[in-house]
Amino acid sequence: MTAVSAKAVTIGIDIGTTAVKAVAADEDGRVLARTRIPHQLRVPAADRLEHDADEAWRRGPLAALADLGRPDAKAVAMTAMVPSLTAVDHDGEPITPGLLYGDSRGRSPGASEGAMLAGETVEFLRWTAAQAPDAAGYWPAAAVANHALAGRAVVDNSTASTAFPLFDGLGWDDAVCTDCGVAVDRMPAVAMTGTAVGQVHETDAVLAAGSVDALCEQLVAGADRDGDVLVVCGTTLLVWATIGHYREVPGLWTLPHTAVGKSQIGGPSNAGGLFLGWVDRLVGQGNPIAVDPGRVPVWAPYLRGERAPLHDSGRRGVLDGLDLTHDAASLRRAAYESSGFVVRRLIELTEAPASRIVATGGGTRVEPWMQAIADATGLPVTVSGVPEGAALGAAFIGRLAAGLESSITDAARWASTDRVVDPDPAWAAPMQERYARFLELADG
Repeated sequence: MTAVSAKAVTIGIDIGTTAVKAVAADEDGRVLARTRIPHQLRVPAADRLEHDADEAWRRGPLAALADLGRPDAKAVAMTAMVPSLTAVDHDGEPITPGLLYGDSRGRSPGASEGAMLAGETVEFLRWTAAQAPDAAGYWPAAAVANHALAGRAVVDNSTASTAFPLFDGLGWDDAVCTDCGVAVDRMPAVAMTGTAVGQVHETDAVLAAGSVDALCEQLVAGADRDGDVLVVCGTTLLVWATIGHYREVPGLWTLPHTAVGKSQIGGPSNAGGLFLGWVDRLVGQGNPIAVDPGRVPVWAPYLRGERAPLHDSGRRGVLDGLDLTHDAASLRRAAYESSGFVVRRLIELTEAPASRIVATGGGTRVEPWMQAIADATGLPVTVSGVPEGAALGAAFIGRLAAGLESSITDAARWASTDRVVDPDPAWAAPMQERYARFLELADG
């Protein structure tokens, strides 16, 4: 049932790896309506990752907006995973696969996998242009969705900046486009996050230039104090420790925090929902209560390589210590533990003091995952009150475009807590032993 509010409503739509999530929220950040439109994640080879871009990037957001049923919305803002790219025809409909982050078609010879801006979008453009040289445009997911919603092929400046050196901070680089066989006018327009860029079809809602999904999550997570560690539990696992000054660590990324004067350090891992969903499909459901804390094997969860801190696309998964006493429940617990171990390792590498985990993303609904992160790190896990954090952050950005807010930092007031998950002391000692083995497998 859709909730009612007399306060102005805005909508945030998040194109994720396995679904489009959308929320309608009022000025207090109260979610009045939510929806999830699943789409297929295609893995045509071990090193490839793609969408049917028409299904996920065009029809998915349209379906999500219709399903919310909020004709009173003042603004709509898009967010999406990065990088992504597809070719479109003159109607803005995709005609090639939607390439996603980590796909081997985004790797260039000699590029460092550990670099934050490794030129993936450049190679995506080169490959896509070769497949569809006469395409009317070459657009990321957000541009496809914005065109479907309002007839404007536009992306926000944050999304465009992840395409460096294709986007140089001021515009699309003509020389790089030419080298890829593309005229620069085939790229989407770029607008500042939070500006109005159009009007959503058949509504009075403003279309806002949104932002990348990770920034939208951060806006409303409430992980703003030194010692807070934001863990985004989505298809990709993201770990960001909040620090009071800029500092670099080999293998990790350092970015500006949305909180004034702070930075965040950490990075993405493949040990998130993509890995855990695969384990679920492989072993089926099990009862985590029945698992003996001392009888759990150890996963190295690198089914399609690992990002931070290893930056090794060729690494593959390992299940260590398996014997005849293990059942589906123990294998699933091992998978959740390995995700927690990744969180712990990234925190340790940051050398930042950590006092609590702030967890957001769809995975926060999976209680065994939250418990394993608490057990692995020894830290309490504060679970966000709104799992669709990226969509909620986008909804706040929509308020900027509609003239309802003046500062993006005010989004912090939308942070909320559903529950706190504390570490279970019964698991501490055996997990310490397994963590040591996990590190051996990771560094081996």
